[in-house]
Amino acid sequence: MQEIEFAILDFIQNNLRTDIGDQFMVFFTSLGNKGALWIGLGILLMMFGKYRKAGVMVLGSLGLNGIICNLMLKPLFARIRPFDINTAIQILIPKPSDYSFPSGHTAAAFAVVAALYMAKVKHWYVALVPACLMAFTRLYLYVHYPTDILGGIVVGGASGVAFGLIVNYFVDRFDQFRKQSTDE
Repeated sequence: MQEIEFAILDFIQNNLRTDIGDQFMVFFTSLGNKGALWIGLGILLMMFGKYRKAGVMVLGSLGLNGIICNLMLKPLFARIRPFDINTAIQILIPKPSDYSFPSGHTAAAFAVVAALYMAKVKHWYVALVPACLMAFTRLYLYVHYPTDILGGIVVGGASGVAFGLIVNYFVDRFDQFRKQSTDE
């Protein structure tokens, strides 16, 4: 399996890299450092009453995802990054010091997509574009294997759905309580 993963990474390196692409990928992936892009989105959503619930879900999903992905799964799997195995590759960003599986950048992006879906944001699927692009940057930059990306999609998506279910449960309970209070 690892041979297939390196074949995919090497294909990207040998056939898709350009000077402009390098600059863009470095810039875009940096927006995902520490979840900055996604945290900013969550804060922005919180500023508007109509989207406050979505903002709560985004920020909560990122928190849950961070715990599962970075504190639990990365140390558990302790997967060495591809650039540490194929040392012939000169990566374009500072070398990440944590483990490879799952991709935290990808997981955060897909936690947001799932949270927006769970919040019933009308055009939630638009967030798939930057989420997929974020995932691709991690392959392009040779810092993750394809299975790290798939793992990130699963972990992030599950985090977004789980936190969304929790928020929806409590919002429904609060609405029932409020309705009972006004009926009495």
